[in-house]
Amino acid sequence: MPRAVIAEQLGAVANYQLRAYDPGPPKPNQIRIAVRAAGVSFVDVLTAEGKYHVNPPTPFIPGSECAGLIAATGAEVKKFVVGQRVVATGFGGIFADVVNLNARSVWPMPENLSFEEAAVFPVSYTTVWHALVDRGRLQPGETLLVLGAGGATGYAAVQIGKHLGARVVASASSDAKRRLALSGGADAAVSARSDTWREDLTSASGGKPVDVIFDPVGGATTEAAFRTLGWNGRHLIVGFPGGIASFRTNLPLLKGASLIGVNLRQFGEVDLQRAESNRDKVFALATQGLVRPVVAQSYSLERFAEAMAAAASGDAAGRIVLTLV
Repeated sequence: MPRAVIAEQLGAVANYQLRAYDPGPPKPNQIRIAVRAAGVSFVDVLTAEGKYHVNPPTPFIPGSECAGLIAATGAEVKKFVVGQRVVATGFGGIFADVVNLNARSVWPMPENLSFEEAAVFPVSYTTVWHALVDRGRLQPGETLLVLGAGGATGYAAVQIGKHLGARVVASASSDAKRRLALSGGADAAVSARSDTWREDLTSASGGKPVDVIFDPVGGATTEAAFRTLGWNGRHLIVGFPGGIASFRTNLPLLKGASLIGVNLRQFGEVDLQRAESNRDKVFALATQGLVRPVVAQSYSLERFAEAMAAAASGDAAGRIVLTLV
């Protein structure tokens, strides 16, 4: 019998149990996937705990992205075949041996990626492309500051920023995360915990002001980073695990700079065609070997609680993955 991680009510990870669960045959517009790997993110944990800005219905199965093999297709599904390797996303329902997902949320898996890598690819890399290209208008030769550069979207921002021709300065909290960012193409890396962070950043950017900031961190870091922007700078708000910043609104006026929100889920609802085009572009980059996520730790489904704790801590340099066989 297939299994899933389930809780009757949102809350602490201790609420969740691994128990028998079979979603049944796929509906006409669905695909049944035998999951081989599932990504575990900070947002997945927030959602499971009921602390995300959108709460899903219960009972709830956590998880938002996976990779696996097609086990069956609904009657209306035409572009996929049983046995095909695919990646998929969903708002929950992923930490399971078998999942049924709408065919619109399923795509052929990039050939150059393993199941574990593919499971943590779609959300982070499409978020970053939308952020840097659509929202940030990052140009070749500009300086991009990536906060949280050793995390899920941060590492993807380093890679895509370099692909777009920017000078990339990575800010991360540990030596391991800074080494990871440099291996991903960052031109320089600074310690997010340094007492001289501003001076370190000035040195790393060659004395030039920052043009674009990729900020998946929030908290006190947001205002400190915004102050490094030059004229017409763009600060992209992607997330706030460090807390929601208290921001001085005179700063955008004084700098002629912009504070810009990045919301991939709503973007996909409002402009589906453009969202699909973005996804195709980043999948092509993966197929060409130009971008690739890094898996830091892999856990079995039975160890889901450990995996969720690791993702919540933010200590890992790279991604946390559940591996299923």
